Amino acid sequence: MRTLCASTLISEVLVIGFAGLVAMKDPDLSVTTVWTVCGIAMFLCVALCGMITRPGGVALGWVLQLALLASGFFVPTMFFLGVMFAVLWWASVHYGRKIDEAKARFAAMEDRPDAA
Repeated sequence: MRTLCASTLISEVLVIGFAGLVAMKDPDLSVTTVWTVCGIAMFLCVALCGMITRPGGVALGWVLQLALLASGFFVPTMFFLGVMFAVLWWASVHYGRKIDEAKARFAAMEDRPDAA
């Protein structure tokens, strides 16, 4: 699960950075505000890569996905990208857990002494 979720989060870092460049063109937003918010969000994505397997890590990922979706109020394209990354986050968590369970089953099978 960790690998899939981390790859999604690192992809989000790039998208947040590009969204920051687009948001800078909005005359109602100051450059300082844009890059402070984007910088914090980018840092949280990278920090969350190391916290995925800890308790609450997946929940924090969902909060980050909601924040990414909410950024669509400032950069409308982010509504679409926020939905896409929420789907990717769900898939990363869902299929990552299935992969982890399969790995655990295979490891248990290898540890069993062979009866033959």
